Amino acid sequence: MLELSRVLGAEHVITEPEQLRVYECDGLTGHRAIPELVALPASTEEVQAVVRACHRDRIPFVARGAGTGLSGGATPLAGGVVISLARMNRILEIDLGSQRIVVEPGVANLEVTRAVANDGYFYAPDPSSQQVCTIGGNVAENSGGAHCLKNGFTVHHVTGVTLVLPDGEVVELGGKSLDPEGPDLLGLIVGSEGTLGIVTSITLRLVRSPEVVQTLLAGFETTDAAGAAVSAIVAAGVLPAALEMMDRLTIEAAELAVAPGYPAGAGAVLLVELDGVSDQVEEDAAEVERICAECGAFEIRVATNDLARALLWKGRKSAFAAMGRVATDYYVQDGVVPRTRLPAVLRRIEELSATHGLRVGNVFHAGDGNLHPLVLYDAERGETERARDLAEAILDACLDAGGSLTGEHGVGMDKACSMPRMFSERDLETFGRVRRAFDRDGLCNPGKVIPTPRLCGEVPGPYRVHPLERMGVAERL
Repeated sequence: MLELSRVLGAEHVITEPEQLRVYECDGLTGHRAIPELVALPASTEEVQAVVRACHRDRIPFVARGAGTGLSGGATPLAGGVVISLARMNRILEIDLGSQRIVVEPGVANLEVTRAVANDGYFYAPDPSSQQVCTIGGNVAENSGGAHCLKNGFTVHHVTGVTLVLPDGEVVELGGKSLDPEGPDLLGLIVGSEGTLGIVTSITLRLVRSPEVVQTLLAGFETTDAAGAAVSAIVAAGVLPAALEMMDRLTIEAAELAVAPGYPAGAGAVLLVELDGVSDQVEEDAAEVERICAECGAFEIRVATNDLARALLWKGRKSAFAAMGRVATDYYVQDGVVPRTRLPAVLRRIEELSATHGLRVGNVFHAGDGNLHPLVLYDAERGETERARDLAEAILDACLDAGGSLTGEHGVGMDKACSMPRMFSERDLETFGRVRRAFDRDGLCNPGKVIPTPRLCGEVPGPYRVHPLERMGVAERL
């Protein structure tokens, strides 16, 4: 791998142990490994050179963006290579006539909207980490966000990519057209969690900014009442841009952290954002207020200006980080349930919390049933395993309710061993066949998504000769 220094420049190949530790995990810090080196390419050609070298020497590699992922998807393999795309952070083209923008994978999510906001456009998918998370990572995880209820997820806004395959070949998938001919390989890549190749440029669909945006906040005594309001709003034919819920514990943390001024004593708050033409927004807002009142809301607020709207959202956007105010450690889970099952699943989470003796804060995209339970624990008191058991039990509750393992955070390392709970052996084998079609040698982000090998405690990836074998001291059985 010495030639990488010649290709990238010595300053863009990291091998110092203390610097490598920066890349040992992503936002899920429970999984860690030290890579052999970190390469920081600045172009598709440089990514291609790194991948070809890894393929030639059968060295596993993982692409990394900002490291904000919460499922261990960017966790390296010990002895492997991290390909950081941080230097590839340019906006390559803005084509407002086609409502498209072409960016490199290291561009931060929010920077896309900032680049076109003055022209009356925005980029719809908006993860809570949008100030720092990158488009490349969003593509890998098929990221969502609060406003995806109306506008769709990342997969609905990516129309083309440049992809470096695991053997170093470069291919172009899609382009500026919304529905290209042929099999939907682009849809296969979006959400594949970096297991099928490395995306080096992305063509995104831009959306026109709405005429009017109206944000409402409703305070309820219980999550049951707030959940009933969610179902009633959707059943009434109202399609909010965003429909978010926070429970009592999460509200408490947000107040301590950023003081958004949510209703005192609320057991749950519902944050509803409507956008579109003025008459329609006005009509929908009146309907939402009526429904919330009928479902028991004791306080309803309407943001009267941009500053008030930003403050309402500040509490929601800061919810994950705010948990540090009420716990020393927390475990972020990500599951999906049908909207109509929200109250029942939240009650089940409360029961599981009591059984395991750990608190759980709930903040989630209520409109599409995407839960984000935050399991609070103290690692120094030996509560880590109990927290993981509780998090897995919550996933089981989601599946029992007819939901799924993940809505937007991905499977990564965190949930790979849970995949058989949702998918059959035949399903998993089909996933494996697709993956092998792209990556025959299993070098591209091994150990993620698919529980392969079936014993999840085994080290994933291709077999590499141990130094003791080379010395003749030991042999492989």
